[in-house]
Amino acid sequence: MRPASLRPQAAPSSTPQPAPPNATAATASAQPRYLTNDEAAALLRLSPRTLEKQRVIGGGPRFRKFGRRVMYALSDLETWADARSFEATCDPEYAEHRAESRAARRDGVR
Repeated sequence: MRPASLRPQAAPSSTPQPAPPNATAATASAQPRYLTNDEAAALLRLSPRTLEKQRVIGGGPRFRKFGRRVMYALSDLETWADARSFEATCDPEYAEHRAESRAARRDGVR
């Protein structure tokens, strides 16, 4: 049997902790929030493997590497998703995007 810790456990506080005096709401919201590959895939409703492939062949959202860890900024995911927003399949931008995607696949670039 393992002996109990001699340090007193801090009771969880039910009251919110005050923000540091130099922190403002604007700076707190300006800091990017990073998501793991699995979290980003869930947010975009894609397979995690799809994002992995897109990191290798290109065409996916911007990512960051922290050592071995791959992270996605929430703002980059939103920007990438917004760039794929179209009104209809007859939209000229959609046709152009589709033609570029097909040409890239044909050439093996993707």
